Amino acid sequence: MSSSARPRPLARLVVLVTAVLTALAASIVVAGTAAAHVTVASQDASPGGYGKMTFRVPNESDTASTIGLRIQIPQEAALASLRTQPMPGWTATLTTADLEEPLENHGQEITSYVSVVEFRAEAGSGIAPGQFQEFALSGGPFPDADRLTFPAVQLYSDGTEAAWIEPSIEGQEEPEKPAPVLTLASGTASDTGTGTTGSTTGTDTVASSEDADHGHAAAVEDDPGGLALFLAILAFLTGLAGVVLGWRANRRTVSS
Repeated sequence: MSSSARPRPLARLVVLVTAVLTALAASIVVAGTAAAHVTVASQDASPGGYGKMTFRVPNESDTASTIGLRIQIPQEAALASLRTQPMPGWTATLTTADLEEPLENHGQEITSYVSVVEFRAEAGSGIAPGQFQEFALSGGPFPDADRLTFPAVQLYSDGTEAAWIEPSIEGQEEPEKPAPVLTLASGTASDTGTGTTGSTTGTDTVASSEDADHGHAAAVEDDPGGLALFLAILAFLTGLAGVVLGWRANRRTVSS
């Protein structure tokens, strides 16, 4: 065999390795995108108590900024008191609605509640591509429930919207655009919640959605992004093993 034919096995090896690495990179990007949705978490919200909710909003667009967030509060999640935490560069608007069944709070009958909270970015502000922002609400008392769902709509500077409104059903695969779900802490309300009017200050601790999700992500199969990354790595290792075996076989062929 001529010397000019010897580089061919190496060239094929480079092509195969490049293809496998490209597939791995694409799988990692898909895994990251699947996990990037609007979430809500709290460190102190419990049934019957007051607490702070933090909505984490990642920007999924590569070209447009997030300029608005509209959070819907269903009647089953109605709070007698609800306040927004000031956000530099953003304005908050609260919309109220009548309650079908009045709430009782500190001996008073509450017949209406905040049903929609909308944050809007001022000129020159917003969440740029590759960034995220957190929006905090404080209030209570929270209903006697384990989980509360807050459908949200994310507004972009190019006029598009991302509606995070699909319900998540336990035991079923997570929908493409899941509505943020708040898991309430078990037990009695905290002292800080029951001893205040539900107001928030700049010293409040901002809850992290990753912390709240640790319990759900303990196993790889419970985390769609982690599962995709695991399968991508497995595919990469399998493909790499095949490339090495093929290269060795080619070397033996060339040597003979």
